[in-house]
Amino acid sequence: MAVGSPTWVLVPVKTFAEAKVRLAPAVGPDERRRLAETMAAHVVRAAGALPVAVVCDDPEVAEWARRVGATPLPEPGRGLNNAVAAGVEKLASFGAARVIVAHADLPLATDLGWVARFPGVTLVPDRRDDGTNVVCVPATSGFSFAYGPGSFLRHSAEARRLGLPLRVVREPGLGHDVDIPADLLGAH
Repeated sequence: MAVGSPTWVLVPVKTFAEAKVRLAPAVGPDERRRLAETMAAHVVRAAGALPVAVVCDDPEVAEWARRVGATPLPEPGRGLNNAVAAGVEKLASFGAARVIVAHADLPLATDLGWVARFPGVTLVPDRRDDGTNVVCVPATSGFSFAYGPGSFLRHSAEARRLGLPLRVVREPGLGHDVDIPADLLGAH
């Protein structure tokens, strides 16, 4: 664990066995599980030299996080928004000044470090300008996460509410997430 590191990457990961259910029309359960794990590992690698924490509510995911060199942050039963907020708070207690939250379904993600090179909030929306695939926040800002449909606009409004400078970057690799079968076509 890199306690005292100024920037951390936080990857929320749900149970692999229950991940990516919207892909069910095209992908069987075993393949969805492998795909979710493979994409999550790819995002962890995209952190490069930055320390990574995995916020999760599943002991198997916590063990997986240890195996891939990440710090597991168990937050059972919290839901995505509360788990991410608790993860950011925990990383702040480790000394983080900035936290990059990168979702685990970004198969085209590359170096995430640049996302933290801005003093306020950086948002990387999905390619539909609807969801928020990557967000970087000052760790002690009290940023309120609001994932789900329309989260990009809610996160933009939250940065403004807090009076934090806002940078929006439409980066194709980070904008490509995998939610529905059509998303798999661009993931290769």
